[in-house]
Order: sequence, then structure tokens, then C-alpha cells
Amino acid sequence: MSARHEPVLVAEVLAYLRGGPGLYLDATLGDGGHAQALLAAEPGARVLGCDRDSEALAFAADRLREFGSRVTLAHATFRELPVALERAGGEPLAGALLDLGLSSRQIDDAARGMSFQAEGPLDLRMDRTSGLPAAERLRTMEAPELQRLLRELGDVPDARRISRAIVAAARDGRLESTHDLVAAIDRSGSKAGARHPRRYAQVFQALRMSVNDEAGELEAALAWLPGAVRPGGVVVTLAYHSGEDRKIKQSLRGARMSRSAKRLPEIAGARLPERPWDELTHRVVTPSQDEKDRNPRARSARLRAFRKKS
Repeated sequence: MSARHEPVLVAEVLAYLRGGPGLYLDATLGDGGHAQALLAAEPGARVLGCDRDSEALAFAADRLREFGSRVTLAHATFRELPVALERAGGEPLAGALLDLGLSSRQIDDAARGMSFQAEGPLDLRMDRTSGLPAAERLRTMEAPELQRLLRELGDVPDARRISRAIVAAARDGRLESTHDLVAAIDRSGSKAGARHPRRYAQVFQALRMSVNDEAGELEAALAWLPGAVRPGGVVVTLAYHSGEDRKIKQSLRGARMSRSAKRLPEIAGARLPERPWDELTHRVVTPSQDEKDRNPRARSARLRAFRKKS
């Protein structure tokens, strides 16, 4: 297992997130790298660190111990952020970081089944105390449903063939481990390069996102943030998948008004709802080549930042 996860785009996160004294949300907290950097750089900052992985929380608690009462930790999913904030006092947030990535600790722990490179149970849960492992879910899943998940969450080419092969293996009792899943992908006969690390990674990603309902969790957090962040506060997001990044843009940037809509007269004094955010990053921020060389797992990171209107 990895000794420590290297946080991504730390300087860039701090450049947007720091906004003076106040309470900042760090979710997902992970190993606490971003929180540690923020607390060290901003003396008046306090951090509410939330993570659904209790093992990550234990590691982060030790790492952040030096900051004492400036740190509050909560075992919470994105859907549970409102409760976590209320228990922490309910103070409007000075800023929030939503980091949607996995930690190196999770990837390198074979018992979690997050990586196709290590033999382990096909689990894929971020919180192993909640929900069903991937292997159990796949036993009752139909091929069309799996095909949709592979396309939407993993951008998997030839998802039809691959989903049929995975479902057949699950029904035959041949889908218990990570290597069983790799073997099922290989047997699919896909013409889209099934025997390739990228294809394996796409399938594992799609299944992990489904098992943890990552899309639903993200939607819940994005809907909650406008009422939780104080005017002038900043939200920074780190996404590692095009679908997540697109959802963030649509939610925080707001849908663009069509030309025809702009020409419509105002009806009975009604006003179009005001967008609560100003976008600070007019184009996505990605890691430098130096950072990608130093930390290859950072290569797909996409950072965006938005400021709550006053």
C-alpha cells in the first residue's frame, strides 16, 4: 500500500480557494494533503474535512493533528454534507474543495479491488461498511443496464460485447476477483482493443462510479453548495472524468440562454433566476508536465473554480 497520497494541483487549489479567515470544506478529504496546505498557508482558516472512507479519515486525523481545534472531521458522503456542516455549527463556508478522485492508498490496496493490476476481491466500494461489493451487484445486473453504465461512466467502446461477457461470467460464478473481471473483458471478443490497460481502466472506473453512486452524490453536493457558501466564497472542483467535469460546468456555470430566449419579452414581471456563481477559470486548469511526470496519477485532473456572487 502507498504510504501517502500526493495531492494534485496544490498551488493552483490554494491560489483560488484562499479567501481569508473562515470555515472551509474539504471533500473528499483523502489523506488530508490539500487541507494541510490550506491550514499552513491561511492562519485564520478552519477546515471541515469529510470523507466516506473511514480509513482515510483515520490517516488524515493523524496528519492534521498539529492544527488541533482548527480541524473537524466527519465520516460523510456528499449527500450527507448538509448534516456534517450543521453538526460543525452551520457556519456559512468561506470556501469548498470538491476533490472527486481516488487516493493512491485506495488504488494500491488490493483488498479494495480498485485496480486491475493487483489480484483482489472485486469490491470497489469507497466505504466498505456500506452497500454491496461490485461482484454481488453484477450477479443480478442485466447486460443492457451494464452496457449503459460502461458507456456513460467509462466511455467504453464496444460496451455491448464487454457487458455481455461480464454478465455471463457473473452468472456462471466466475466473477469474484479483479483478475476474473479482466479475464471476462478479454473473453468478450471486443474489436475495440479489449486486451489493453486503458480498456481495463475504463471498465473498472465505470463499475466503481456505479457502485458508489458517484454521479448522484456529485449532483447532491452541487445542488447544496449555493446555500452553504457565503457571498464571495469560492468553490474549487477537481474532476478526473469528462462526465463529472461536464456536470460541474452545467451546474455551477449554468445553462447558456439561447438567442431566442434572450429575445422573449418579460412575462408578468417575472425574472429569470440569477446564476449564483462567477466562473474564475474560463478554461479548465490541468497539471503541468512536471507534475504529471512526478505524479502520473494527476494526468487526468481538471480544476475549475467559481466565486459566489455577493
